[in-house]
Amino acid sequence: MRLGYKLMSEELGPRALVSNAIRAEEVGFDLAAISDHYFPWLEEEGHAPFIWTVLGAIAMATEKIDLMTAVTCPTFRYHPAIVAQAATTVSLLAGRRFRLGLGSGERLNEHVIGAAWPGIREQQQRMAEALDIIKGLLAGTLTRFEGTFFRLDRARLFDRPRQTPLIVVAAGGREAARLAGRKADGLIVTQPQAELAKAYAAAGGHGLRFAEIAMCYAETEAEARRTVHRYNRWSMAGAAALVDLPHTKAFADATNQLSPEQTAEDVSCGPAPEPHLEAIHRYLQAGFDHVILTQIGPDQDGFCRFFERELRPRLRRRAAA
Repeated sequence: MRLGYKLMSEELGPRALVSNAIRAEEVGFDLAAISDHYFPWLEEEGHAPFIWTVLGAIAMATEKIDLMTAVTCPTFRYHPAIVAQAATTVSLLAGRRFRLGLGSGERLNEHVIGAAWPGIREQQQRMAEALDIIKGLLAGTLTRFEGTFFRLDRARLFDRPRQTPLIVVAAGGREAARLAGRKADGLIVTQPQAELAKAYAAAGGHGLRFAEIAMCYAETEAEARRTVHRYNRWSMAGAAALVDLPHTKAFADATNQLSPEQTAEDVSCGPAPEPHLEAIHRYLQAGFDHVILTQIGPDQDGFCRFFERELRPRLRRRAAA
């Protein structure tokens, strides 16, 4: 089991993200995974820096911790050729520490280029083409491509690492998990659903299986629930809305009526380690071997101390057992 820390680019500016990555390495996290957004979900979150610049700074400021995008959409505001170039550059800066996490995206972030937001079938078709392009460019075997959605014209990456970064694909359903099994080196999920790990394996996937786990450490459970409501109530909008809502006001309107108790139903809260350990265990039971812990809210330093003091020793003992 590998232990990861989520750098929430929607809640932190670029300097804070670099500082938190350094802190995550100091307290013993194995991996730092960063989200890639053009907008936050809610105005209260307040940030959305260009994460590829941030990743370059983190790569040079850290030494041991692995780095990953969780996740980047390579199908609208980024052309897959640009994602491939960015990934190779970060790989050269970070050595073998970088993994490229990809997902089919959200209207919230991708509408800025003025393109119509498609249905799920087209999203998956675009992702399949993007994966072929990125893998071919990383390997140095592809220069031209003529697909339904994307084209390449004499593309070539001049700066490529000897070992190409592993590609991990996010999945919220079985079809996306099967796509990850066919075309990627790993799977990433945000729900403890064993059927996703099984669909990934059935499609030929035998790589890393990542799980992002939202939690909120605070001095009291009530404080943690209030923090979750302020910064994370967007996640209760529903699976379809999360992909299709276009802006922060829409997410606010969809979730403003929810109470702190409702928004914290699926998030472990408070100062005791047991609820957080139980949440992590559900993902391990579902077949995931890399966990990425997402501390909701501004108290990232408090969470890192809590991880170092309470969570990490118990998780290491459990892994050894």
